[in-house]
Amino acid sequence: MIGLVLAAGAGRRLRPYTETLPKALVPVSGEGTENELTILDGTLRNFAEIGLTEVAIVVGYRKEAVYARKEALEAKYGLKLTLIDNDKAEEWNNAYSLWCARDAIKHTVILANGDTVHPVSVEKTLLAARGDGKKIILALDTVKSLADEEMKVIVDPEKGVQRITKLMDPATATGEYIGVTLIEGEAAEELADALRVTFERDPDLYYEDGYQELVNRGFKIDVAPIGDVKWVEIDNHDDLAKGREIACQY
Repeated sequence: MIGLVLAAGAGRRLRPYTETLPKALVPVSGEGTENELTILDGTLRNFAEIGLTEVAIVVGYRKEAVYARKEALEAKYGLKLTLIDNDKAEEWNNAYSLWCARDAIKHTVILANGDTVHPVSVEKTLLAARGDGKKIILALDTVKSLADEEMKVIVDPEKGVQRITKLMDPATATGEYIGVTLIEGEAAEELADALRVTFERDPDLYYEDGYQELVNRGFKIDVAPIGDVKWVEIDNHDDLAKGREIACQY
């Protein structure tokens, strides 16, 4: 098993930070000091804590900044990092970005979005949920109050995920997908094909639309509720302020 981070996004709503950095390298604590930690640092720390030794990172926008920090991050967290270039990061959405990592998925991965601040308990919850033939397990927040922007999920207790999209009535949702998934290697080929079909249909679609494509084909996707934990997807400066409050607690 390896870690996988999608860190190709531009994060334009986080300017001026993202004028020179990808979103994943925006600092969430110790800004400007030798103890500075970024969103990516938090994810790599989580991966190291659960015993992973290898991580693949999909890079695109301002990828040179990740390449420049690669050796230092490897030394800091005891991880071997492999960077995967997304040549369409500024043109297409992340269904294509995850497809770029289709070979990495064959190793079984814990996937984390490069803009999510969350505790290591999320990864531990996913690991504990493995088994019983589960191939893809989504980390699900069933506690948070939902609005229009969240990636919402409807789950059937027996059949698993039925619908995953931002475009649904929040009142109908079981919870919110937080951007962390365990993907078993045996699901890699089917997932890659679903992602390809998804971005070929519309390059602006999310990889979660690829998950929906799988569900539509009859593939079972499971969920693991993460409990009442603090996490945030960082899209703008208000989110960044929340992320900094959360990061210092972990």
